[in-house]
Amino acid sequence: MFLRTDHGLELAGGTSALRFGRAPVLSAPARTAEWRGRIESFGWTPDLGAAIGSRDWWRGLATCTALCAAVWALAPSWNRPILSTVPAPLDGSALDEARSLSFGASALGGTSGMRLAATSRVVPLANTPERPIVEATATLGGGIASALERTGVGANEAREAAALVAGRVDPAELTPGTRLDITLGRRDSPSQPRPLEHLAFRARFDLALEIVREGGTLRLDARPIAIDHTPLRIRGRVGASLYRAARAAGAPAKAVESYIRTVSGLVPMGQVGQDDSFDLIVEQARAATGEVQLGQLLYAGLSGRRDVRLVRWQDGSRTEWLDPKGVGERKGTMMWPVAARISSNFGWRVHPVLGFRRLHKGMDFAAAYGSPIRATTDGRVASAGWHGGYGNFVKLDHGGGLATGYGHMSRIVVRAGSRVSQGQVIGYVGSTGLSTGPHLHYELWKNGVPVNPRSVAFATVQQLQGDELVRFRRHVAGLMGVAAR
Repeated sequence: MFLRTDHGLELAGGTSALRFGRAPVLSAPARTAEWRGRIESFGWTPDLGAAIGSRDWWRGLATCTALCAAVWALAPSWNRPILSTVPAPLDGSALDEARSLSFGASALGGTSGMRLAATSRVVPLANTPERPIVEATATLGGGIASALERTGVGANEAREAAALVAGRVDPAELTPGTRLDITLGRRDSPSQPRPLEHLAFRARFDLALEIVREGGTLRLDARPIAIDHTPLRIRGRVGASLYRAARAAGAPAKAVESYIRTVSGLVPMGQVGQDDSFDLIVEQARAATGEVQLGQLLYAGLSGRRDVRLVRWQDGSRTEWLDPKGVGERKGTMMWPVAARISSNFGWRVHPVLGFRRLHKGMDFAAAYGSPIRATTDGRVASAGWHGGYGNFVKLDHGGGLATGYGHMSRIVVRAGSRVSQGQVIGYVGSTGLSTGPHLHYELWKNGVPVNPRSVAFATVQQLQGDELVRFRRHVAGLMGVAAR
């Protein structure tokens, strides 16, 4: 069914947009709005890089050509100059004033920042007045006297001040780079050096020195600085990184590195868990003026999967890490007794001289005749001399049930009962005893049983006794009484 409307016939009862009849006629306002929309949507400058060859592209090319032609038609002739106004050149005082007020490179004659020339009202002074007192700072380098002379103090007075300081502190103890606060007084003429009125500096962490002038003479005042030597104790949880956790807790970098080296001798770092706790104590000196100096690691503790408690003990030139009971253990690998290749390892083999299969109780080193043989670690010479098939033989006792033997020597240079240190020469390679050529036969015993030298990590045990043990326990009690930070 179709309905008649003003625009023709329209399908009734549906949603179809089909219409029959003539096209609708728009009113004047509608036509104006339609043309305005077309003009606004019309692209005057289409992109010549897109849709090449389309109708919009050709229209844009025509617009560009028309604009270029308009510029060409309106441009002046190519050889006709464009006139402009040129300022008159400056000379004389006008040029000087312009240079002083303008910005420019000094290399091109610029005088930026310079003042204008003085006028006739300015009267020059015969003598420039000096400051009555000059305050200066100097850095200690070659000595007190040279630092004062560089500041302007006379040589005689500088040496006098240096002598006063040397009477209180050894000049060798003064740290280069120390800051000197110097006050110079008035002088009679510019040709004379200024007198020293005051000198102050920190000679040591616990001592400050001051030189003042009283009645024409210099006097030295020493001001001791109170120092608190209570150690710094830091505890914390290991977490993801032991190093970062200790540094975040306030431990100095060198102390943390020493802590890790000390603890890793007993517990590999790979076995330290995140829930383990670290405990370290560091030397600390806190001055009354607020400065703090941190020193060496004194205590290293670790609790968790494995407990470690080590105390640093120094007696004279000897420094050891001991447990709180005074028992220490130094971990390390024994050095090779001779610089040579291994010709025969520990185990069963056919004896090169006897010709039958037997256990080779050590290692053979194919070294040249006369090569030096060294002790693999510290010990005592248990025996030194001829020992059957071993020829010239040396046995060293290292304590803790460990001993080493060195056979087939050409010459022995140690005596039974003497002490030897690691790396000390005890003899020379030879071919004595049951031997087919110059070499060193090296053995290692643990509780009297031969073991493979490759499989043993050597340990030296130290036990404190007597008065030293009493002092050590007193030292440990003082450390354990320090409160954690």
